[in-house]
Amino acid sequence: MLKQDKPRVVEELTDMINSYSVIGVINMRKLPARALLQMKESLRGAAVIRMSRKTMIKRALDGSNKEIKNLELTAVPALLFSNENPFRLYRLIKDSRTPAAARPGDIPANDIIIQKGSTGLPPGPSISTLQKVGLKTSVQAGKIAVMSDKVVCKAGESVTQEVADVLSLLKMEPMEIGMDLVYVWENGTIYGHDVLDVSPESYIQELMLGVTRAVNLSVNTGYPTKLTAPIMIQKAFMEARTLAIEADVIEKDFIDHVLAKAARAAKMLEEKTGA
Repeated sequence: MLKQDKPRVVEELTDMINSYSVIGVINMRKLPARALLQMKESLRGAAVIRMSRKTMIKRALDGSNKEIKNLELTAVPALLFSNENPFRLYRLIKDSRTPAAARPGDIPANDIIIQKGSTGLPPGPSISTLQKVGLKTSVQAGKIAVMSDKVVCKAGESVTQEVADVLSLLKMEPMEIGMDLVYVWENGTIYGHDVLDVSPESYIQELMLGVTRAVNLSVNTGYPTKLTAPIMIQKAFMEARTLAIEADVIEKDFIDHVLAKAARAAKMLEEKTGA
C-alpha cells in the first residue's frame, strides 16, 4: 500500500465503523483465501468484512464516534460490520465453517477420537503407522481394524506429525476452517466468543428451567401470580380433600371419598374377624 493511500483507507474504515451498529474483530490467522471468499459470500447481506493493517484499524477505531478504542485486536485482524443481532451473526459465521484435515501444529477445539472398527485399509505398512499413536489393531476380514476407541489428541493440545499422518491415512477431517469472531461491539457492550457461542436449544432449555423454578418458588412460598394462582388453588383443594378424608369430615365435595374410606376399613375389619 502506498503511503498516500493510507489516510483514505483509514477514513473509509472510520466511516464504516460509524455507519454500522455492530462492529466485530475477526482473527484471520491460517484462513485460506478461498475459504474467506466462500464465507464472505455466505454472509452477503448480513455482514461486510474489511482487512487492513493493525495500525490503520486502530486509527479508524480511535477516530470513530463510537467508544470502542479499547477493542483488542488479534495478530491478523479484520473488521466485521453488521446491523444484525450479535448472537445470530455468530451463529451464521459458525455455521459457515467447513471440515478440514489436521496439520502438524494445529490445535483442535475438541478431543480427536479414532473409534474402534474397520479402517478399510489392507494389511501392510499402515499397521505400524497406526500403532505409532497407540492404536491397538488387528486384521479382520482382510482389513485393518482398530480394537478400541483412542483419543489421539486432546482439545487444546498440538497435533503431532504422527497424529496428522494417521488422520490423513484414515481420511479424517477433525479440524474446521472458518473465521474466528473474537469480539463483537454493540451499543457500548463487548461480547466475547465464549458469550456469543450459545446454542438455541440450550438457551430454550435454560428458559424453561427458569420458568419451572419460578413457578415452584411462587407456589411453595404462597406468592400467587396470574400464572400460578390456578395451580395454587388446585394444590389447596387437593390438600383440603386429603385433610377431610383423613379427619373424616363430612362435607358434600368429599363425602364420597370419606364413605369409600369407611367401606375399605369395614372390609378390612371383616376380613380380620372372619365375620
